[in-house]
Amino acid sequence: MNSGLMILIIAIGGAMMIEGAVYGLFPKGMKQAMREMIEQPEQTLRVGGLVVAALGFALICLVLP
Repeated sequence: MNSGLMILIIAIGGAMMIEGAVYGLFPKGMKQAMREMIEQPEQTLRVGGLVVAALGFALICLVLP
């Protein structure tokens, strides 16, 4: 298997593990967070999502040779 594809699969699996653990360990807190997100303006969610995506991309760029 291509090493790049393997890294992508590992990254997706790691993200799934983290998200699953958060829902499994803190279901009440996640429900509250979802209720609060519904009340947020779309622009706030859009900017926050893009900032997190940019930070993730920057982190990947720092790690890769």
